[in-house]
Amino acid sequence: MKRVFAIALLVGSLVAGRCAVAQMEGPLPTQVLVNVDEKSTPPANASALTVQVNDRKEPLTAWEQVAPGNAQVALLIDDGLRESIGSQLGDLRTFVRTLAPGVEVMVGFLQYGRVVPEQEFTTDHARAAETIHLPGGVPGMSASPYLCLSDFVKRWPQAGASSSSVAGMDAAPGRKARFIMVLTDGVDPYNGSTSVMNQDSPYVNAAVIDAQRAGVAIYSIYFGDAGIRGGRADNSGQSYLAQLTQATGGQNYWQGVGNPVALAPYLTEFQHAVAETYVATFIAPAGKDPQRDLVHVKFSAPKVKLHAPDDVRAGNKE
Repeated sequence: MKRVFAIALLVGSLVAGRCAVAQMEGPLPTQVLVNVDEKSTPPANASALTVQVNDRKEPLTAWEQVAPGNAQVALLIDDGLRESIGSQLGDLRTFVRTLAPGVEVMVGFLQYGRVVPEQEFTTDHARAAETIHLPGGVPGMSASPYLCLSDFVKRWPQAGASSSSVAGMDAAPGRKARFIMVLTDGVDPYNGSTSVMNQDSPYVNAAVIDAQRAGVAIYSIYFGDAGIRGGRADNSGQSYLAQLTQATGGQNYWQGVGNPVALAPYLTEFQHAVAETYVATFIAPAGKDPQRDLVHVKFSAPKVKLHAPDDVRAGNKE
């Protein structure tokens, strides 16, 4: 009798599991962050845009600008940066203090494959700015910035008690528009040579996919590591950062050789980018594993330059 009961439980659990998968299969409400170039006029409504999902046109069901009260910004600093970053700390603190009221911000440092936060997400911008300090300056202290980013986006932290409860866009419960600004040299030491002939890193690819699944737009500013010098390292890091940011709907702001003279202009551009980001909602097909499968998306609108991730997880609105 016990054996029959156990078999019945097993069959019931399998049926329930299959039903749950079946419920997730098929068309799913999906959201993606789309940045409108500040030199362009934003599309007035959903009908003004076209989205292709896996090369098939789908109508948008909603098009809404991200409200400050529904945005989260993580400022992440590579702990292996050169000490010359010290002259830029004022710009970083000013950037945090002048974020739009209601935006949740956190400051963290890339250390040995993870992000060490200085505080949780908060709308107390003055307090968050005070946590910015000189990085450790130990060569390679991040281990790999891409391992750090992968771990961070998969464990995206919750907001603290001091965060705003201002309502904003129509997002999934407890989910806000997620942005990262990362300062790093972008070099992946685990991928061997920095030669331009060796620019296919599995760790960069993993960071891209993890960010796309988490719905995070990554922006970056190149700044040199304390122990890695030379044009090859600059070019390798810049190449990886361009790959990462473009694929997630962000942008790598500094594309020159060496460190930027000032961070303020790029941080201001980033603030404008956050303000000019919209949430596009549409229906996407789900794969066999809705929590992991991605769909390819491409947005377009007449006379408008748009930045969006290459791929997104179907059903991320729920």
